[in-house]
Amino acid sequence: MRRRLVFSYLLLMVLVLVALEIPLAFTLASAETDRVRADRLADATRFSSLSGPALRGGATGGVSAELDRYAELYGLHAALVDRDRTVVIRTPQYRPDAQLVESATRASLAGQQSAAPGLVWPWGDEPLVVSVPVSESGEVLGTVIISSPTSRIGRTTLTWWLALAAIGALALLACVLTAFRLAGWVLRPVTVLDAVTHEIAAGDRAARAPHRVGPPELRRLAASFNDMADALSDAMERQRAFVAHASHQLRNPLTALRLRVEELGPSVTDEDGRTEHRLALEESDRLAQVLDGLLTLARAERGADKMVVVDAAAVAVSRVTAWLPLARRRSIELTVNIPSGPAYASAAPTALDQSLDALIDNAVKFTDDGGRVDVSVYRLDGGVAIHVRDNGRGMTSEQLKHATERFWRAADAQNISGAGLGLTIVAVLVDVSGGRLTMRQAIPRGLDAALWFRTPDDPA
Repeated sequence: MRRRLVFSYLLLMVLVLVALEIPLAFTLASAETDRVRADRLADATRFSSLSGPALRGGATGGVSAELDRYAELYGLHAALVDRDRTVVIRTPQYRPDAQLVESATRASLAGQQSAAPGLVWPWGDEPLVVSVPVSESGEVLGTVIISSPTSRIGRTTLTWWLALAAIGALALLACVLTAFRLAGWVLRPVTVLDAVTHEIAAGDRAARAPHRVGPPELRRLAASFNDMADALSDAMERQRAFVAHASHQLRNPLTALRLRVEELGPSVTDEDGRTEHRLALEESDRLAQVLDGLLTLARAERGADKMVVVDAAAVAVSRVTAWLPLARRRSIELTVNIPSGPAYASAAPTALDQSLDALIDNAVKFTDDGGRVDVSVYRLDGGVAIHVRDNGRGMTSEQLKHATERFWRAADAQNISGAGLGLTIVAVLVDVSGGRLTMRQAIPRGLDAALWFRTPDDPA
């Protein structure tokens, strides 16, 4: 954007300079040509006044001496031509262009002054030829012709043009510098606003745009953007607070209700009643899992501004050890592979622990008895990758698209315990940590869930 603005300003300046300097260059060339032409015509007029009596009486010695001294002094060439177009007097180096002399002679013998060419250019090499008729008592007796080299006129004109070009270059440089400053002043708020927008989208809800720089319109835009960000942040915080508060407040009544339902067990005597009693207890446990998941999700979203450094290898070993009893009970082989040294990662508090718990829980839950679950940790792309791979039933490509949606469960997993919030919580925790969660089908079967966290700048 800055380059486009600067280019627009520069193009406008170039057009203005072209519109001003080209006519001025023509004017300067014309003025210099006119100045020299007027000077040569004045000289020719003086010699014309001296040549009248000389042509009448045939005594041309005085005029010849005057023309020789003039040519020697100024480096010009002159000649006196009579009415028969015979050259009466000429300076030693007089070699004018025949066509120009013919034209000048014809005009002068007709009683008119003439000068050619009309405009001298720096690259031209034609001489400036002027002629003035020699008249006496109204009768044209001949003409005085002066031929002047135009190299000095060309150099003077070129000097003026170079000065104009230098002034134009300085003007363009000043325009470029001013355009960059002006574009920076105009676009800096837009650039900052764009960066703040990306920061907010990345999870930094405290990011705000400065509203005291740039044009007034952009200041108002930045202030409005900050007000909008404050309103959205406040609404999201209220929503999370409501979810956390509601989950916490419902937990106690639910616990009390479950205890009362559980106490009703001994009083239920028939088989159908005991079945309903057992289902009521299972549903209360399921509701408790949902509330716990919502509370965990709300806390995870609130922890976006906190980051800690953890050893991913040590955390993986700890969580695998905690899940080994359940895996052994189902004859599932649960293994862990870690690098030789620490694998430090930057994440939100408990993000890695809870994420691994959810992924290992799902892997063990959806792997058939006698299956295998592998947890591996290694360094990748300037960060730390943690893979949880199983050889269970896995997910289809369509199911993987919905796996992290809240309360979503696959059609073939409705009878398996869970609230449908595990992978959602993992996605939120990884997102607020600045990491990545990817899931794909394992080969030949099963699911491969991968976490990636950044490596901190200072592991200590």
